Amino acid sequence: MLLEDKVALVHGAGGAIGGAVARAFVREGATVFLAGRTGAKVSRLAREIRAEGGAAHASEVDALDEAAVDAFVDGVAARTGRIDVSFNLIGVGDVQQPLTEISVDDFLAPIVTATRSHFLTTRAAARHMSARGGGVVLAFGGSGTQTLPGLGGFKIALDALEGLRRQWACELGASGIRVVTLKTGGIPESVPASEGRDEIAAELTRSTLLGRTATLSDVGDVAAFVASDRARTMTSATVNISCGALVDH
Repeated sequence: MLLEDKVALVHGAGGAIGGAVARAFVREGATVFLAGRTGAKVSRLAREIRAEGGAAHASEVDALDEAAVDAFVDGVAARTGRIDVSFNLIGVGDVQQPLTEISVDDFLAPIVTATRSHFLTTRAAARHMSARGGGVVLAFGGSGTQTLPGLGGFKIALDALEGLRRQWACELGASGIRVVTLKTGGIPESVPASEGRDEIAAELTRSTLLGRTATLSDVGDVAAFVASDRARTMTSATVNISCGALVDH
């Protein structure tokens, strides 16, 4: 198994993408510590994983709360003696409107959320990873040159996250810590049916080169590989699993 005996933190585990990644980590042998603002959701996921024979623990953690993040990560490290993987998949709470119409607060919200949350979760994990001489930090979202009208601060938040990823990779590389972002271009399964999932899926599929979009299972499988020692040469990089919807330059 790719992650046998590894300890993985999953922030934002209450969401569909976080849950898929957590399950993939467990399938590959990891013990997962799930964190999310909605305790009931992460607790339910942990129970389901344990019922299937996996090792999972849940905590209610606001990834924007410095003290809460530090306490959660330090607690896992004290309990297990190690942290091998930290993946942040929290939503950034974006409001998508044209820049000429959006309020300053709504514009800034996703930028502040993304950078603050990823700074806090990465810093907390890196302190323990550095002491052991290695680890993997994963982010989700990614960026690129493409954009669309009316995204508000969302695309800018993704760009800022990639800048933060590069800085962390530069500073943590000497400690053997890898930092990688995954980007998909959109996962229809993560969209509630009540929010027009079928229409969104059709639109996302049309934008791909392969005639299909990434699935939740795809994200979990790739995340497990990137977090594993099989990808030990990979850092300061974005892994594009958008089926060609996002073209790298």
